[in-house]
Amino acid sequence: MIDLKQLRENPQQFQAQLGLRGKYDLQPILDLDQQQRQLEVTRSQLQARSNEIGKLVGQKMKAGGKDDPEVQTWREEGNQVKAQLSELEPQEKEIKEQLRALLLTIPNLPSETTPVGKDEAENVEIKRWGDEYLPTHTEILPHWEIGEKLGILNFERSVKIAQSRFVTLIGAGAALERALIRFMLDRQTAAGYTEVSPPFLANTASLTASGQLPKFAEESFRCKDDDLWLIPTAEVAINSLHREEILSAEELPLRYCAYTPCFRREAGSYGRDTRGLIRLHQFDKVELFKFVHPDTSEQEHQTLLQDAEAILQALQLPYRVIELCTGDLGFSATKTYDLEVWLPSAEKYREISSCSNCREFQARRGDIRFKEAGKKGTQFVHTLNGSGLAVGRTMAAILENYQQPDGTVKVPEALQDYLGREVL
Repeated sequence: MIDLKQLRENPQQFQAQLGLRGKYDLQPILDLDQQQRQLEVTRSQLQARSNEIGKLVGQKMKAGGKDDPEVQTWREEGNQVKAQLSELEPQEKEIKEQLRALLLTIPNLPSETTPVGKDEAENVEIKRWGDEYLPTHTEILPHWEIGEKLGILNFERSVKIAQSRFVTLIGAGAALERALIRFMLDRQTAAGYTEVSPPFLANTASLTASGQLPKFAEESFRCKDDDLWLIPTAEVAINSLHREEILSAEELPLRYCAYTPCFRREAGSYGRDTRGLIRLHQFDKVELFKFVHPDTSEQEHQTLLQDAEAILQALQLPYRVIELCTGDLGFSATKTYDLEVWLPSAEKYREISSCSNCREFQARRGDIRFKEAGKKGTQFVHTLNGSGLAVGRTMAAILENYQQPDGTVKVPEALQDYLGREVL
């Protein structure tokens, strides 16, 4: 959530920065804020007068002026003031709710160093890695075809169980997924992350704090009879581990990793990636998440990116790093790097991790603060998140990049001990 106080003081600057992301009108927020503050002034004045009247009546009563006409006049005025206050309270509550609702729809401001651009076509490529590992033969089947040939992926039977955009992993496919999860978690815990296993269902407050609601309600699966949603990413759950808490500066940074299944409707992707593991309603992911001091935020973002890259490098999968432009940023992010892995069957790179710095945006929504010893007051922490990695997309990349001319798939050396085999 953006800082209302800063918006009030610098409305033109905020409007200009948001304009780099798209069309957003901040005037309704400013108007409601002005109404709310005016109501607060009126309420404060009425409350002060009510207190003054109470004091005057009390003094007169002590002096034996019980029947003094002035006492009756003051009491009548006091009743009028109380009536006015009772009318103001619901008005003020309604405006506060309207103001918060509008603030929740405004995305994070882009970082000063985020490239300016309208959409993904204007994202900036930072680097490429692993050209020496690109497949040398050209007859490479798409991952869903080789997976079905090997009998390790089944999409047709998944439709019977659920519907389209689900997959059932069988035999070596299920083992490969499990091996990847263990491998990723082992690598990230060795890098200093604390593993957590959170609930796969989260309440509305948790999704709101992370920025998923209200923006992405249509993308999420909701449990009809409960205030619970299937998590679209472990980011939602980990972000709320410390919701409404005040941490000590000495605790920071807090670095977490978590394996969870993730659930998304993919409501806006009809006709896109209808085959394979790229865009499913249910998929597995290892998530990286940090709560950090604002002073170390940018440095922690770089190490987050490096920790995600380390998985691709260990698996020797060719990839590139893209810095997203202002028009392509996620809702909660101020700066984002995407990792895109090479899929030879499509001859293109596809996103496999998105590493974002949200600064205080999520912490403000979730009221997550920290206090420094010897200093007054508290500050909001900065939060960062990234996939380390999306498991299904990593499987897809392995099935294509390690595909052999004889129709087998070589197991990456880093996974062979986990999987207990060298070839699929």
